[in-house]
Amino acid sequence: MGLSDLTSVVVDLASKRHSPAPDPFVPSSGSGASGLAPGLLLFGVVLAVALIAYLSYAMQRARRQGFLRMATQLNLSYSRGDPLGLLGYPFTLFTKGDGRKLENVVYGTWQEADVTAFDFMYYEDSGKSRTDYRFDCVIVPIDADSPRLLIEHENLLTSLAGALSFHDLQFESEAFNDAYHVRCEVARFANAMLDARMMQWLLANGSGYTFEAIGDRVLVAGPRIEPAQLLELLGVARGFRQHVPKVVSSLYPG
Repeated sequence: MGLSDLTSVVVDLASKRHSPAPDPFVPSSGSGASGLAPGLLLFGVVLAVALIAYLSYAMQRARRQGFLRMATQLNLSYSRGDPLGLLGYPFTLFTKGDGRKLENVVYGTWQEADVTAFDFMYYEDSGKSRTDYRFDCVIVPIDADSPRLLIEHENLLTSLAGALSFHDLQFESEAFNDAYHVRCEVARFANAMLDARMMQWLLANGSGYTFEAIGDRVLVAGPRIEPAQLLELLGVARGFRQHVPKVVSSLYPG
């Protein structure tokens, strides 16, 4: 071997000795991405809950402002809560459910009648789920001392209740009997209250509403409305009050 050949071998060995060995191939396990997944999921849940809470707050705030505007336009008072202690009134609706809430109270004198309108909600809690029932209501006074009188729309449940308890009163109008279920502690009072004129008015204007009289007050309860629909609800309550027969006051003076 010549000197030049020996020199080439030495140089080649030296270069191999000082060259870094290639890293072995390690397949990716994806542990970085999977480690981020629980954090991203938690962030998404928190973001969704926060968004729902904000939207709920915004809707409630808009509803309060809407009723405040309506109260101002009608020269009535407004309260976010229940300054009049309305939940203490002995109406059947106020005894339902496992919990109750009353808010957005609009009250005062409107078209020569004292009116009190409000949002009402009760809920039923089974332990596994909760169901909310929402209404808009008006309370108006009447010139009488009424035993409890409940007028609600006829359905399968009220028909069954009437058949079992025999408390569903019947009247001369078959159309009214088919449309409404009536219960009263004193049948004579119900017959005095529900004369032909009142029954005709209820058939024409009472769809979707429940009416309950007790003492010198009547509660009109209907489905949840938008604030702009308050006039319609007040009109129904005022109409019922106007159609109370005069004989009721003489038979049951307040």
